[in-house]
Amino acid sequence: MTKYSPIVLITLLAAKTSSAFTFISNGNLVNQKYQTELFATIEKTELKAPSDIPTDDVPGLFDKYVQKTYGRYPLTIVSGKGCTLTDADGTEYLDFVAGISTCALGHSNAELIEAITKQISTVHHVSNLYYTPSQGHLAAWLVENSCADKAFFCNSGAEANEAAIKLARRHASNRGITDPVIITAHQSFHGRTLAALTATAQPKYHKGFGYGGEMVRGFQYVTYNNKEELEAMVKEMNTTPEEDAANGRYVHNDRSNMHLL
Repeated sequence: MTKYSPIVLITLLAAKTSSAFTFISNGNLVNQKYQTELFATIEKTELKAPSDIPTDDVPGLFDKYVQKTYGRYPLTIVSGKGCTLTDADGTEYLDFVAGISTCALGHSNAELIEAITKQISTVHHVSNLYYTPSQGHLAAWLVENSCADKAFFCNSGAEANEAAIKLARRHASNRGITDPVIITAHQSFHGRTLAALTATAQPKYHKGFGYGGEMVRGFQYVTYNNKEELEAMVKEMNTTPEEDAANGRYVHNDRSNMHLL
C-alpha cells in the first residue's frame, strides 16, 4: 500500500499580493504556485500559554480583551458554594441572581458535578449529526413531565426566542399569512440577536443596528399589562370575529391579563 505524506496548503494574502505554497509534513517548501510583485508581510507572534497571562487584575483583562457588550459591577467572583458567592477579597454574598436564572441548583452542587463528570468522561460533543442516548432521554423526560409535544435544545434564551419567532412565522406561512405580526411589550428584553433585539421594544437597544431606519419587520409593541391596548391592536389586525378565533394569538403578561384573544 502506498503511503502519502500529509499535505498542507497555506495561502498568504495581503494588499495587491497573493501567494500560495505547498508544504509537506516535514515543513519543506515543495512548490510556489504564483506570486505578484509584493510579498505578504507576516509578523512573527510568540504564543503565550494560559499560565503566562497574569490574573491579578481581572477587570483590567476584561477592559483590554473582552468586548464591552455588558455593564458589569466592580465585583470579581472567584468561587461559590450553594447560594453563597465569594469575591476576590474573601467577602461572601448571597446569590439572588443565580446566573440570571441559570443556576437553580446553586454552585458546586455535588450531584451536578457528578453528572457532568460522568458525561464528560463518556463523550463530550458530537453535534446534531448523530444520536446520543442522553439527549434523547432528556427530551423524553421533559415531554413526559410537561405540556410539550417535542423538545428543542439550544444554547441561550436569545436562540430560544429566535426559534419561537421562526416557528410563529412558519405557522403563519403554512396558513397562508404572508405578513404575520408578533406583539411584544415596551420595556421588554428578549435577547441580543437581531430578531430578538427587534422584539425588545427599547429604542436604546435598536440604535446602530437598523437598515433604512428599520429593524426586522413584523413586530408591534404595546404597553406592558395594558389589556385594552393589546385588544385594540389585535382587533385592528383581524377584521372579523371569525378571524379573531381562527388567528388567535397568545400574548404574555401577568396572570390576570393572560388569555387567548
